[in-house]
Amino acid sequence: MRFRHPDGSTVHLAYCTNVHPAEALDGVLAQLRDHCEPVRRRLGRDRLGIGLWLAKDAARALVTDPAALRGLRCELERRGLEVVTLNGFPYEGFGAEEVKYRVYTPDWADPERLEHTAALARVLAGLLPEDVTEGSISTLPLAWRTAYDDERAETARTALRTLAERLDALEELTGRSIRVALEPEPGCVVETTRDAIAPLTAVGHDRIGICVDTCHLATSFEDPGTALDDLARAGVPVVKSQLSAALHAEQPHLPEVREALAAFAEPRFLHQTRTATAAGLRGTDDLDEALAGDALPDAGPWRSHFHVPLHAAPAAPLTSTLPVLTSALTRLVGGPHPLTRHLEVETYTWQALPPELRPRGRAQLADGIAAELTLARDLLTDLGLKELP
Repeated sequence: MRFRHPDGSTVHLAYCTNVHPAEALDGVLAQLRDHCEPVRRRLGRDRLGIGLWLAKDAARALVTDPAALRGLRCELERRGLEVVTLNGFPYEGFGAEEVKYRVYTPDWADPERLEHTAALARVLAGLLPEDVTEGSISTLPLAWRTAYDDERAETARTALRTLAERLDALEELTGRSIRVALEPEPGCVVETTRDAIAPLTAVGHDRIGICVDTCHLATSFEDPGTALDDLARAGVPVVKSQLSAALHAEQPHLPEVREALAAFAEPRFLHQTRTATAAGLRGTDDLDEALAGDALPDAGPWRSHFHVPLHAAPAAPLTSTLPVLTSALTRLVGGPHPLTRHLEVETYTWQALPPELRPRGRAQLADGIAAELTLARDLLTDLGLKELP
């Protein structure tokens, strides 16, 4: 979906396909048919943006076979879909029964992360619509925090500099400008937007910036205005933003609140949980750890890294951090000029919701994704953006 900002620039809105499991190219093609096109039809749009997730096998197939890349591009056009952004964070196995810590490998100290991301950039340059010259890729925020020392940090910085050089060369070759964005996430080396400033400044290239995920921002109790002001002062570009909402528990000391939270503790994904205290942010790597005894102080609200549907906050006594998303979006695109032109709804946890909240079949999932995009569209038009055909 495209929107005209009051300054005349185009802002793109997509939904991320990492909600649909697929490791190989045939699975990606099936996603377009079974999920993406049905969402577009529900929205009554001739064109729908998707934030494509390509696992390593799919990416390699596309980058090594020009006919396969042309075939994917034709399939996108045939189904009324377009791609300006990729989710390059998960490498493989994101649809596995247990993902947890595996999603953080390979990290940016591993040469395979560089090669995979460079491959994604070449693919994206070949998928951009004819009238679009800028693409974006979100990626792992360097590494999970453990086993990351000074030597690995320097290796990661070198890899990002090498990537920037390759992206420069790619633009010279194709005329398409691809930028890559570190996506701060709780528990990683870069957990917050502030954590991103030093490593990105050290890399020192405007092709490498940040992806502001509003669920992660909220989970770490960051104020959107302060975070975006800090980035602007440091000259760190906001390459893209993922529109998502975290799970919020206002009174985690109450038994009924803990019981409600326990329904969201599940075995597939990590749900890092945080609380703000006078001594700073405290947290656990997963929601079940927070619920075990006194692992986490419960005098103040808890927030958990669980991407809940934007349009459907959990039932009381829980809620979501949609207000943080709204506040961040106002700063991102509500000013005289957009801070980013790539927005992506990223609720990948539909099938990890408590059983009674999960969609039953493709039709209900498509309904839910369409409802999220409708909410995002309404937020954008309320900020003065005009939806384009």
